[in-house]
Amino acid sequence: MKDNFRASADAVLERAVNAASPVPGVVAMVTDRTGNIYEGAAGNRRGDGDTPITTEDVFALFSTTKAFTATAALQLVEEERLDLDAPAKQYLPQLGKVQVIDGFDAAGEPLLRDPKRDITTRMLLTHTAGFGYDFFNDKYNRLAEEKGQPSVITASKKCLDTPLLFDPGERWEYGSNLDWCGQVIEAISGDQLGDVFSSRIFEPLGIESMTFELDDHRRMRLAGMHARNADGSLGAMDFELPSPPEVHMGGHGLYGTVGDYMRFIRMWLNDGEGEKERVLRPETVRMAVQNHLGELPVTPLPGVIPSLSNDAEFFPGISKSWSLSFMINNEQAPTGRPAGAQGWAGLANLFYWIDRQSGYGGFWATQILPFGDPTSFGGYLEFESALYESLP
Repeated sequence: MKDNFRASADAVLERAVNAASPVPGVVAMVTDRTGNIYEGAAGNRRGDGDTPITTEDVFALFSTTKAFTATAALQLVEEERLDLDAPAKQYLPQLGKVQVIDGFDAAGEPLLRDPKRDITTRMLLTHTAGFGYDFFNDKYNRLAEEKGQPSVITASKKCLDTPLLFDPGERWEYGSNLDWCGQVIEAISGDQLGDVFSSRIFEPLGIESMTFELDDHRRMRLAGMHARNADGSLGAMDFELPSPPEVHMGGHGLYGTVGDYMRFIRMWLNDGEGEKERVLRPETVRMAVQNHLGELPVTPLPGVIPSLSNDAEFFPGISKSWSLSFMINNEQAPTGRPAGAQGWAGLANLFYWIDRQSGYGGFWATQILPFGDPTSFGGYLEFESALYESLP
């Protein structure tokens, strides 16, 4: 199986870097419960250079950061320091002051009101608290364009100061909820989020590359960011998140290698057991991976800012829900991923899945904007499909 999959996976990566609208470079890996069964890299670190990309290169991980924040929150639940269903303002009073935006008046000013109920940490973990992103929501985009609301990539305190798009708990909308969850964790622990991750997640898992603060050592191995042009060509970008950031953004702020992310995926495959020590209890993992969204659907992501995201959706036509804190495909996916598996993505076309039933997980990493890039997203789906086609 492994030899067949290796050949198929290598071919997928090569097709991606040699496509009519190519990816500049890609790193992809698959793990079982004991270790990586595939590690691949193809293409170059930057589209305007000739340095080959490697499995040791560092990526801006964007929203694949969110699962680490959820893990840190679950650790606090285990210690009875965090009640997921208590008003989150008990831990972070600022969350008790957030208002709902119902639109704009004739003068273009936001129409704000108090929410009907309190935000809970469970709502933050399931993206039902009411926060969004400007690249997926017209109201937030208008606040950015007309009122100077900073983007979340500024990693500033002010970038979090956004209204709710609806009353907490009423629907699913993807947004800055896990950034706020990170602030809840900091308030409870008294430590910066990066320090919490380092001592409570990275060290037990043997993770050495991950950080919120890019340094020269990691910068030397940094995979370059790229913009997809209208004609399908790529433009290399000199893009970095602020280092050090004013806020450790629990929703998107980490840098790290794909190999280190695989250690995290294995922890979820192994009921919370890390390579050095346990990170979560087995019963916590089993609780976390259930549907915590109820009957609310996970909906498509509309590309409001075309330079940052296309319209995007995983597995159109298939019902999807949300755990703590991953997307769940409620039916078998076209790739072969079984119903009930976990997964998600990052803005620069990074994708991962965690299949606890079959005992496999994988990660596909590129650095391309906008999200939902046809070549990278399509290559990822081919890559995942190749794994399931290889299984006996």
